[in-house]
Amino acid sequence: MANKENEKILLAHGGGGQLTEELLRNHIFPKIQNKTLSKLGDSAELTVPSNELCFTTDSYVVKPLFFNGGDIGKLAACGTINDLSVAGAKPVALSLALIIEDGFEINLLEKILESIGQIARENNVDIVTGDTKTVERGAADKIFINTAGIGVKIPNTNLGIDKIEAGDKIIINGTVGDHGMTIISQREGIKFDSPLKSDCAALTDLTCKLLENVNGIKFMRDPTRGGLAATLNEIAKSSGLSVKIKENDIPVDKTVQAAAGMLGFDVLAIANEGKFITVVSPDSADEVLNISRKHPLGKEAMIIGEVVTSSNVPVVELVTRIGGKRIVQMPYGRELPRIC
Repeated sequence: MANKENEKILLAHGGGGQLTEELLRNHIFPKIQNKTLSKLGDSAELTVPSNELCFTTDSYVVKPLFFNGGDIGKLAACGTINDLSVAGAKPVALSLALIIEDGFEINLLEKILESIGQIARENNVDIVTGDTKTVERGAADKIFINTAGIGVKIPNTNLGIDKIEAGDKIIINGTVGDHGMTIISQREGIKFDSPLKSDCAALTDLTCKLLENVNGIKFMRDPTRGGLAATLNEIAKSSGLSVKIKENDIPVDKTVQAAAGMLGFDVLAIANEGKFITVVSPDSADEVLNISRKHPLGKEAMIIGEVVTSSNVPVVELVTRIGGKRIVQMPYGRELPRIC
């Protein structure tokens, strides 16, 4: 009998024959099974009681595959759930496509699938359809994942940059830069007194509570690649209004800040995977903070700035700890490739 620890993916696992069927039956379906998936159709049949749906897709190539706080599977499930959540939707179904390299260990595949299944179950989301392909060694760097998701729009939710006005408050639900600095520290083998941990998490429970209970929420976005800097610059450019933020009010873990400083990164441009920015009317800000701080994913929520009128070109302005001012630029490119 073969030792499960030594079982590996073969090119033949993608051939559609007996090995493909065994891979699905023995290793993939047990981790993500549900009634819809068990029908094994070429497409999923969904009954969704809504006239308004949100749909998104994303691909994941993070390196390393496993990191403190998660793995590529957790990241894929959370990432797609979060994209739906900040669009004002309650996620209901995901697709899962795997591109697996010849020689990849099956026990590692099962760990990744277990992470996906756990996140799906915790958030009442079904994996309803998917695909598995195998490629030659060296063609995919072990495993790549694509997920797509469908969500039902929360009633009376109407989010958009066009709703933003001068005077609106900008809130983030916690510390910035955790995911990106965790990934780069593990790549480089850098040790710190306090270990870095990714903030990878599904936000839907918190975003739904906010959208169902607060009327003044105008916009949401998860600051992943490009971090806070990219998201705020997108808001300024698209709204035609400037953004003013205060360095003292931006929550940053001390170890993350130290790591970013040591490696020469701007923590504002580092990716997050369990954070969201929301722009709210001034009279709704306290309610958003109160609800957020009672939730495990929002305990460190802060008002980090506000939207202001722009006298010329809209910019993102940071008021530093010593009272100076600097412009926060849109990141030129990804400071950290393969971060998600």
